[in-house]
Amino acid sequence: MFRLLPDKPSFEFIRWRLVFFAFSVVLVLASLGFYFARGLNYGIDFEGGVLVEVRTPAPADLGAMRTTLGGLGLGEVTLQEFGAPTDVLVRVQKQEGGEAAQQLAVEAVRKALGDNVEYRRVEFVGPKVGSELIRAGITAVLLAVVAMLIYIWFRFEWQFGVGAVLALTHDVLATIGIFAFFQLEFNLSTVAAVLTIAGYSINDTVVVYDRVRENLRKYKRMPLDRLFNASINETLSRTIRTSVTTLLALFALYFFGGEVIAGFSFAMIFGVVIGTYSSVCIAVPLILYLNLRRDLDESGKAAEEAP
Repeated sequence: MFRLLPDKPSFEFIRWRLVFFAFSVVLVLASLGFYFARGLNYGIDFEGGVLVEVRTPAPADLGAMRTTLGGLGLGEVTLQEFGAPTDVLVRVQKQEGGEAAQQLAVEAVRKALGDNVEYRRVEFVGPKVGSELIRAGITAVLLAVVAMLIYIWFRFEWQFGVGAVLALTHDVLATIGIFAFFQLEFNLSTVAAVLTIAGYSINDTVVVYDRVRENLRKYKRMPLDRLFNASINETLSRTIRTSVTTLLALFALYFFGGEVIAGFSFAMIFGVVIGTYSSVCIAVPLILYLNLRRDLDESGKAAEEAP
């Protein structure tokens, strides 16, 4: 039988915590540096542009349409099938030159697609709408982080909440940094991916924290570094199997899902990897430095012998 891990792994995660911390600090600082130096490559959702909804007489050939429109010199052009196979949403990036330039872009799209296509809707998304969407996206991420902090705080103790949010912030910043470095399109689907990554990362962290809490009650005299390391190893098999099966589905989406969801899939793949890393190597070791209180029994003895 193929095994990803030994039956009882005994990796020394806590011993190498300073190495993990150093790597994460470098990763976060690099992400912030790329963000402020290069910025994000905002998509049409945020930058504004032209939306053209068309209906084709037969199921749309998105590949052919993308090739046709991509050769018009209008910059970024994305196509998305929605509803019926004959319904396509064409998005063209904002053109330089004001409203007249946008009208010329629409006319170029009409001429390229021909008269056999039914044009059902033409809209211009202005930069004001884009800026509102940016604020809404930032607000959504911040509210999600705060809500998760409160949840972890009430479920465990405040030290666990702080550790989880620091690890989660690390994941979000790293994801933004990778998009800034590669200048991948950052749009609403990417924001959805970031929120999904946050939920996935917290789920992994809660699983490990649950085992830490169980072991804190079970081994009341065991040193915290040994207890944390044992807790991570006891949940490691579950964590790795969950991540691997999720990645298999995400790689299938990335390679076969088409251009429309490529950015979302890439963000999710990176997020699953970095979220698994932070849950194991950051979230738990951080608690060592947060003055976690241990409640001994009345005799001050261990409930069980340490393994």
